[in-house]
Amino acid sequence: MNTGTTHQLIAADMRFAWRGVDADGIHKNGTLVAPDASAARAMLKRESLFIVELTARGPAPRPTARAADVTLFTRQLASLLRAGLPLAPALDLLAQAQASSRQGMPRIVGAVARDITAGLRFSAALQRHPAQFNALYCQLVEVGETAGALAAVLARIADDRERAAAQRAKVRAALTYPGAILLLAIAITAALLVWVVPTFKQIFDGFGATLPAPTRFVLALSSGAARWSIPALAMTFVLTSAATFLLRRSETARIRFARLSLGLPVAGPLLGTLCAARWSRALGTLLSAGTPLADAFDSLTHATGNAFFDRATAGIAERLRRGERLAAAMRASRCFPPEVVQPVAVAEESGALDTMLIDVASLADRQVDEKIGTLSSLCEPLVIVVLGTLVGGLVIAMYLPIIQLGNVV
Repeated sequence: MNTGTTHQLIAADMRFAWRGVDADGIHKNGTLVAPDASAARAMLKRESLFIVELTARGPAPRPTARAADVTLFTRQLASLLRAGLPLAPALDLLAQAQASSRQGMPRIVGAVARDITAGLRFSAALQRHPAQFNALYCQLVEVGETAGALAAVLARIADDRERAAAQRAKVRAALTYPGAILLLAIAITAALLVWVVPTFKQIFDGFGATLPAPTRFVLALSSGAARWSIPALAMTFVLTSAATFLLRRSETARIRFARLSLGLPVAGPLLGTLCAARWSRALGTLLSAGTPLADAFDSLTHATGNAFFDRATAGIAERLRRGERLAAAMRASRCFPPEVVQPVAVAEESGALDTMLIDVASLADRQVDEKIGTLSSLCEPLVIVVLGTLVGGLVIAMYLPIIQLGNVV
């Protein structure tokens, strides 16, 4: 489904302003989003409202939904299908259940339900919302439709999304805590240099003696911080804004940033293992669902969330089309660690590639959890060392002249 069709479908929703009376005779008003006036009246009628006036206010903005909302929708739809409810009524039920929500997921689900009623397959209807349902999601749904196991496939998708979300939260927490502590230490040090150290400088000027080297260094650092702190903050803001703009607009910049992040001392190996786990699990899931290896790579373009890995995926697909083996193509991409490539090479010979990929992903997930645990255990001593070095060093440097003066007296 092309992009133009996507925009046309989403733009079909309209905003309506309404005035009405409820069952108790109380006048109410508000706005809602619906595909047309009759659908808007039906939505208000379900809330026991008598419509006095309904006015179209133009096209509604495109709906958006969080990844957690998509996962919840997938889990709920799988449960309804397992309970024996047909697909279209299940979608209508989910859309109506959250119709009062201000989030965009009910609108998306309603649009998918209308497309199915109009004759589209479920996977084709999902493809009209690529921001919420990526190629991997739609490919698995299509396989589930063909095999008559849509409920099982949706449940598996929900499991994988929940596992990935939990893992992302762990990685984010593990990397955010040391970063936040480092920023706090820098902020405390900067505040001491700008506001506290100058007070000591006035005292030291009356000594009339040569100050120790650490004290002279801290005083020079304080003078530079007072002079250049505002320009440095402004430059940091400008550079951060420029980098953010460049990463949003340039694919080359995203690839270079992704490759740089994989080379970081502590976070790099952790992110690399996480990306390899996501990639292996996505490919293994597609193969176990019956997707041919050559076709599976069309759905892996954004499976890892890392632009460097995604470019490597395209390179692996090209090598496979030239007749290379998967393990050799993975090794040539220089993205995957040997403990991932070697089992894949063995599985290609034995014909159990899908099972091996999922096992490799599970092993990589355990390695990520172990690395996160190790990093978390190192955070506390790291905090003590950083804060002690910065703050303690400043205190010692400031009190050295006073100690020396006391010894002279």
